[in-house]
Amino acid sequence: MLEYVFVTRTPRQYTREFNVEAVKLVTEDGMTIAQVVGELGIGPNILQRWRKQFTADPVQAFPGQGNLKPEAEELRQLRLENARLRQERDILKKPSPSARRP
Repeated sequence: MLEYVFVTRTPRQYTREFNVEAVKLVTEDGMTIAQVVGELGIGPNILQRWRKQFTADPVQAFPGQGNLKPEAEELRQLRLENARLRQERDILKKPSPSARRP
């Protein structure tokens, strides 16, 4: 009887500097994607995605795990504040026990 063993791979995490250097090898040094992929041992789809992100916004590309771009962080903060204000409004809408008359 054959037994199958499934090995799950955890995705590798790369530093921002690694991503930027990999993209610069393609964009500035004139290497092909195939050359960079072979040299660094990463997938071509990953490198293409990195290049697209870096081209769209070089300064804020690859924010890292747990770090948001400034716009996304501001949106998160505004949503939290909005939720808090809704709770306060709902509390104020409820009649207080002392306002009830027998």
